[in-house]
Amino acid sequence: MIMVTCLRRFLAVVVLFVPITVVRADEPAGTKPIDIGSRRELFVDDFLVKSMQGVSLKLHKPVPRDVVLVCDAPWEGNESNYYTFFRDEDRFRVYYRGLHYGEDKTAAHPQVTCYRESKDGITWTRPKLGLFEYNGSRDNNIIWTAGYAAHNFTPFQDLKPDCASDARFKALGFGTTIIDGKQKDCLNAYKSSDGVRWALQKEGVITAGTFDSQNLAFWDAVRNEYRSYWRIDDGMRAIRTGTSKDFFNWENQANLEYVDSPREHLYTNAVSPYFRAPHLFIAFPTRFDEKTEQVEPIFMTSRDGFLFRRWSDALIPITAPKDRDRNRSNYMTWGVVQLPGDDRELSVYATEAGNVGPGTRVRRFVFRIDGFVSAHADAAGTMTTKTFTFTGSQLSLNVVSKGVTLVELQGTDGQALPRFTLADCTPITADAIEHIVEWKGGDLAAHAGKPVRLRFAMTDADLYSFRFRD
Repeated sequence: MIMVTCLRRFLAVVVLFVPITVVRADEPAGTKPIDIGSRRELFVDDFLVKSMQGVSLKLHKPVPRDVVLVCDAPWEGNESNYYTFFRDEDRFRVYYRGLHYGEDKTAAHPQVTCYRESKDGITWTRPKLGLFEYNGSRDNNIIWTAGYAAHNFTPFQDLKPDCASDARFKALGFGTTIIDGKQKDCLNAYKSSDGVRWALQKEGVITAGTFDSQNLAFWDAVRNEYRSYWRIDDGMRAIRTGTSKDFFNWENQANLEYVDSPREHLYTNAVSPYFRAPHLFIAFPTRFDEKTEQVEPIFMTSRDGFLFRRWSDALIPITAPKDRDRNRSNYMTWGVVQLPGDDRELSVYATEAGNVGPGTRVRRFVFRIDGFVSAHADAAGTMTTKTFTFTGSQLSLNVVSKGVTLVELQGTDGQALPRFTLADCTPITADAIEHIVEWKGGDLAAHAGKPVRLRFAMTDADLYSFRFRD
């Protein structure tokens, strides 16, 4: 115990005297502090970062787990795709296209939209819904067959507070409409009261696009509007967005832009608000290599839904298990869920075995909660935030610190506040989702609402997120 205590003190001293190198321009005089309130902030970008030395933002890849779906029913097959996962109270739902291609590269049956349920997000049942006939039988899990809409029928649970009871679930699906006397591809709007029985709401709600992909929408509770993302071609496969107050009239339509990223083929966007920090959008779009026709998911984030920070590494490489090294065989699905009884992990799902075998498979992958990107230090390093204001009396970290991590509260002049210096901080050597930082100065209530900064001194550590709380 004495040796451990001495080691911690030694590491704390080493970290304490790491010099700071500013890597971003100083905040201009008169810059208004960022009001973060009590919201959770993830280090998926440098929005709050003022300076770093020996610290960098590190992308983390999800860990593969078990195969949870095999699409081998006669109405499914090796081209089953465009999966949508979400939790609905005490159950999980998944929707997807059912399709099979034979050896002659032609469709063996018409496209259908299928549905399954699960209590745990791992074991899924294929209910016999009795809604649509396939080969003379209604003993199947088909929820939609009407034309090409089944190609990419993409439902979501509408979380708008005053949502009508007969439209608690909504969807976008491929369609055609007449514009200036010409037939044009479009997206149609659908509704459902139970997520199983669907009706067309309105045709042609979005018309500027290509649409042969998973085109999605959701209610954005932070900005009080619907937001949609769909495929368009602008010389390359690209992603377009728009907003709506009523799900029918879509405004502010524009192609996504990216921070310092090359032009690449991107589609099947998988954008959603992150439920633990809903002011942030996270996404797992598909990158397409035109030469090899290989697909692979990448990760990107946004604070306004339009400008995204994109990571170049494949999030799930084709070497992940297994059967991913071909076109249509390595898509991320739409949906990030937390499974029952596990407050440390997030589950995502990705496809494999497309174009081969009796049916596409879906494998579950797991992230640490908030664990997409971290502020990472191998050896001793420091990171200082921009000036912000907060509410609350405690600072909580999602952190893995194998060495020692210390935190300092600073004023706008960059000077440590009395009794909240690095030396006043209880050394952090933890793997915790909600680690409460302790100082000799006690709680932070007296500094709430005042402009402050944080300085982190880290050794062999990953800081994923932080928030202030009562």
